[in-house]
Amino acid sequence: MALINGMYILAETEDPKFEVEVTDQPVEIGIDVSDHVQRKPYTIDISGFIVGDDAAQIREKIKAIAEKGELVEFQGRNLFSGRIVSFATSHTNRIANGFAFSLSMKEIRIAKTSYVETLPAPIRAQAAPVVSAGRKQTKKKQARKSTEKVEKVKFKAGTPWAE
Repeated sequence: MALINGMYILAETEDPKFEVEVTDQPVEIGIDVSDHVQRKPYTIDISGFIVGDDAAQIREKIKAIAEKGELVEFQGRNLFSGRIVSFATSHTNRIANGFAFSLSMKEIRIAKTSYVETLPAPIRAQAAPVVSAGRKQTKKKQARKSTEKVEKVKFKAGTPWAE
């Protein structure tokens, strides 16, 4: 027996995959040079049976979880947390009160908010998100009236600019 978000299933096979991506750079002589390894998200393929009087309700709940993209906890021979990527069922005459299923899950990483709230106020203002209000119309500058009186700037006595 295994659990998917607290719902009982019979997991016949669990196939976890732990993949990495290796980048290769071509060279003139010899084999390519592999210079970087990056871990891909873990995945798991589960197949088995869902049986019992509540098999149809469990199927609908799993479909709803997959459609909403909710986080799923799987507890079987392997422990896995992620999102359901695919869910398929097979209904044959061999299973009277349920069905066979296959399910694929993928590990996800949820981005966390930055720590802007804990920064001092001047730095927080600089780190605040930029809000785009779109394009705005430019305002026409009004011509300066020649009748305005321009005052001469007065400097403090004793400064080199004072007259």
